[in-house]
Amino acid sequence: MNNLLGLALALLITWFFVRRYLKKQSERDRRAQESAKKGELRSDGPQSQHPHIDTNECIGCATCTMVCPEGDVLAMLGGQAVIVNGYKCIGHSLCAEACPVGAITMVLASPSTAGDRPHLTPEFETSVPNLFIVGELGGLALIKNAIAEGRDCMDIIAARLPQLRDAASNAEVLDALIVGAGPAGIAASLRSIERKLKYLTVDADEVGGTVAKYPRQKLVLTSPVELPVYGKFKKTELSKEDLLAMWNDILKRADFKCRTGEKVHDIRKGADGIFTVATPKAEYRAHTVVLALGKGGSPRKLGVKGEDLPKVMYRLIEADHYVNKKILVVGGGDSAVEAAMGLSNQVGNKVVLSYRKECFTRIKDRNEKRMQEHIQKGKVTVIFNSMPVEFTPTSVMLEVNGQVQEMPNDFVWIFAGGDPPTAFLKKIGVRIGVQDTTEEGSDEAKRAVQAAAKPQAARSAAAS
Repeated sequence: MNNLLGLALALLITWFFVRRYLKKQSERDRRAQESAKKGELRSDGPQSQHPHIDTNECIGCATCTMVCPEGDVLAMLGGQAVIVNGYKCIGHSLCAEACPVGAITMVLASPSTAGDRPHLTPEFETSVPNLFIVGELGGLALIKNAIAEGRDCMDIIAARLPQLRDAASNAEVLDALIVGAGPAGIAASLRSIERKLKYLTVDADEVGGTVAKYPRQKLVLTSPVELPVYGKFKKTELSKEDLLAMWNDILKRADFKCRTGEKVHDIRKGADGIFTVATPKAEYRAHTVVLALGKGGSPRKLGVKGEDLPKVMYRLIEADHYVNKKILVVGGGDSAVEAAMGLSNQVGNKVVLSYRKECFTRIKDRNEKRMQEHIQKGKVTVIFNSMPVEFTPTSVMLEVNGQVQEMPNDFVWIFAGGDPPTAFLKKIGVRIGVQDTTEEGSDEAKRAVQAAAKPQAARSAAAS
């Protein structure tokens, strides 16, 4: 009898855990199917670095789906990990690091998505020798990627400098002119200090780059990264203010050489190989130039009548400066959603968000959940399938499903992305657009075969 009771108890406990496991599996499959359906609403795939999953190696453990900070880039379908919302991926690479069997590797987006991307070598060099691009403009997002590229690029430059200095000896020529004081530019500057290079950093705005333009208290996600001069940076979540304060402290101690408020409008390379970099305030000469610019460039405008009114803006820094106002936010990305929620939390504001599509398809999971809460509480009114057609000093004309309606309005924020500095890059000679690497790869393979054949030919000659 005791054996029967023990067996029944064991079966009961086993059934409890099996049922719990099956319930979790069912819920996971449901979320995966929902993510896949959401991904079908968009045809564009990954836009930068993203995971490639070897289905022959994947064991279906789902570890990769649990560590992704963007939520539902990956999902488990048919017992294997698959990309269901590739356009959300910005290259964290945590999935690759977490995979226990090495089934995930990080790769760059297809060349077909790089119509406005500069041609770069593995050394970050453009089609103009000794002119480099690092950070977001080169195709990779994330602070950790920008820092790593800025740091590594300066190591490459330091190795070349002895030859460059001999070719054009001039005490007034900088070793490197760094354009941009965001994460990549700061890392490049700090590495220049470590390498004892003669450098100067210039920025059109302020130190911090895109991070400095984030809304107040916006969380900035990072991964452990090696920052020159400072060392290992281990924090994984901190606010914009904390990150800027840390950078400022490091830069003060490191004697950071930077001139802000100087927008570079031209870069020319002379016959002697020296670059002349022109800003409205000065001209600088340098052996090498590093462009650490953001990809966004200038804010993209809608081309709507009245868009030049003072009440129409493209960036929100201090949401708490606006109270008791009627506000329209235009856009469907994270920036638009975060701005709408931030403004709706201020006293007396009535916030409407206009988005041209039928639903949100490209925002982070946490923002989607928070936005649903704001909608349910009546803090934000979202109007899908809508587009502003005119702004006036006291109202906006909004087209909704083909019908135009007028809404009282005090302020408008537009978040339609930015126009990359493609025209500037073309002006200074940088090749832009889809790059067919087939011929380059064939040439490289031929050179490798020839290089390997030379020692063998020498040994054969010696033997004979």
